[in-house]
Amino acid sequence: MDASTLQLIILPAGIIAVLFALYLARDVLGRDTGTKAMEDVAGTIFEGAVAFIRRQYTTIFGLAIVGALLIGALITLIETPDVADVQNLAGLPIGILTAIAFFVGALCSMASGIIGMFISVKANVRTASAARRSLVEAVQVAMRGGAVSGFLVVALSLLGVWGIFTIYSTIIPDVTVAQAPFLIVGFGFGASFVALFAQLGGGIYTKAADVGSDLVGKVEKGIPEDDPRNAGVVADLVGDNVGDCAGRGADLFESTAAENIGAMILGVAVYAIASAAGWPNPQAWIFFPLVVRAFGLLATIVAIFFVRGREDENPMNMLNRGYWVTTILSVVGLAITTSIMNTNGSTGNGGFPTWIYFFAAGLVGLATSVAFVYITQYYTAGTYRPVREIATASKTGPATNIISGTAVGFETTAVTAIAIGIALFVSHWLGEQANLVSSTGVNVGGIFGTAVATMGMLMTTAYILAMDTFGPITDNAGGIAEFSRAESGAREITDRLDAVGNTTKALTKGYAIASASLAAFLLFSAYIDKINLIQGRRIAAGVPGAELLNSVNLANVNVFIAALLAAMLVYFFSSLAIRAVGNTAQSIIVEVRRQFREMPGIMDYSQRPDYARVVDITTAAALRQMILPGLVAVALPIAIGLVLGFEAVAGMLMVGTISGVLLATVLNNGGGAWDNAKKYIESGNLKDDNGELLGKGSDAHAAAVVGDTVGDPFKDTAGPSLHVLVKLLATISLVLAPLFIR
Repeated sequence: MDASTLQLIILPAGIIAVLFALYLARDVLGRDTGTKAMEDVAGTIFEGAVAFIRRQYTTIFGLAIVGALLIGALITLIETPDVADVQNLAGLPIGILTAIAFFVGALCSMASGIIGMFISVKANVRTASAARRSLVEAVQVAMRGGAVSGFLVVALSLLGVWGIFTIYSTIIPDVTVAQAPFLIVGFGFGASFVALFAQLGGGIYTKAADVGSDLVGKVEKGIPEDDPRNAGVVADLVGDNVGDCAGRGADLFESTAAENIGAMILGVAVYAIASAAGWPNPQAWIFFPLVVRAFGLLATIVAIFFVRGREDENPMNMLNRGYWVTTILSVVGLAITTSIMNTNGSTGNGGFPTWIYFFAAGLVGLATSVAFVYITQYYTAGTYRPVREIATASKTGPATNIISGTAVGFETTAVTAIAIGIALFVSHWLGEQANLVSSTGVNVGGIFGTAVATMGMLMTTAYILAMDTFGPITDNAGGIAEFSRAESGAREITDRLDAVGNTTKALTKGYAIASASLAAFLLFSAYIDKINLIQGRRIAAGVPGAELLNSVNLANVNVFIAALLAAMLVYFFSSLAIRAVGNTAQSIIVEVRRQFREMPGIMDYSQRPDYARVVDITTAAALRQMILPGLVAVALPIAIGLVLGFEAVAGMLMVGTISGVLLATVLNNGGGAWDNAKKYIESGNLKDDNGELLGKGSDAHAAAVVGDTVGDPFKDTAGPSLHVLVKLLATISLVLAPLFIR
């Protein structure tokens, strides 16, 4: 088998993944839906989620149309023949192609979010019903429901990038496979644009509802979480779907799409070397990222059947078993792909075949994925020191709880930075050993090695996303069981699954920020390549002052200012997102308090709370509040490029990535640790100095609820939105690079 034959796996793998997702959906939807009370609650959640998604995506769809028109007009004006990626398409043709790619990326991203939410709200009641019979069955229903989202999101990303690349490189006259990757960068920008607003809107909704519901119900009224007497409960349950499912689906769709395109752009440099040297199938270096992703999808399909175990087993072990199968099969797929597609008949340093070095770089990416799964588990699971430390600090009140949680969040940056640094260093070194030297004497293997590591890490994305969606499905299942007053055995199982779901949601955020870090470096390198492609043409044309961007000088005042503004953007953006949650939560608190005050029969179940009113308030506020941070994130990098130039944009990308990754780590892991410290206490694991149990209703529990409330907008709004911000900075710079050259 040669590389051109192996490329044929891309389309079938994407289609097989879609068909398998439909099989899983049919399996989940065919399961028992439980009691009439369970069905009623699930129906209310579904109605609320659909209402929010319809209103949110109507807003985002309008923004996407405006964005596509503006991008198309701007590219038409600025991509003149001297700066265009494809000179014979300069002006209107390249503007139209970029606008189409942007809009298609936006549509696919919206579809990813909607699919994730829809399946989640259908799987939650079936998981609650399964919990009445079996722990293993409940785990499998929730995981299969999550896997539907995982497979469809990743398959849509793969098919979308492959489809638009194939169309542009085969149908558009005079466009070669080496030029097409530059024409489809708008696809990644469109996906980033939608993902940012989807993550912001969903994150604001879910955490405002959660905070408002908890503070009035659990703290003020002393009633359980998800108690039907709390008017904010339905909004809270809806929020789990629109934030953690729809938002994360759009986020990881954007990650995989943007990173594939960036890797394909870097593959163009190796393609040029391969073509000049007469290596067989030089286009394989461009198609390589898509083939790796295809093998990752196939590996995940097999792994889903390994999610099984015993009734007395920790549910996390069942999920980890499937994850390890995915990882091991991905190693096999990576070996096949690199040995066939990254070979040129020559050897690198040390006498090893070229592909061996890239296979090792891919293993570094997979190892980084595994590392972040377990790093996040350590910092957010109740079986380890950080969560127990926060729980113990709750004995002395909310102040010490918050101090301890903040310290844990800051602590996580050390191992995160070290792990990412090692991954980049080792993968870059391995790539350099392949000794791929361009005609100008530049060893491009190092950068391509980091791209291979990123692709290796992304091979497990479908499974990771399934584990992420497992979280809100089990959270909703617990709410439905509580709301419908299911038997205690079912509630005990859903509580166990909910605690595991908190960890899986947290580890997905860790995985997402790690992949964002590698991707940002990859996209930064792609930005440099695009700038130098344009500058090389300007130099050849004798344009005065044109020069290649070989390094970024932080001593340059423009670059320093851009870097300063990038760091500011990360914190200012997070402030806007957190404040949006606070403002929206205040409205919910006022409404829930009003209902308790004016409808006294709520407490003895003789009156039914007005759930719809809280859902409407939360929806309107979340959509209103998401606009400002989204526009700030889009506008600032454009302003920096226009005023300070293309080198300053490179400085912005570097410092914005570093600041964003570290702050997101603090917010994600700190918030996750606070959440599970509360769960740790609720599960009866905390005792006072006399050995007395400090459980629900104790002062320590109340302190932990306060800490959890503080961490909510950190881990589910600002933190995840920063993943998207980091990649948005790169994709918007990549698309508009010609605008910054003067």
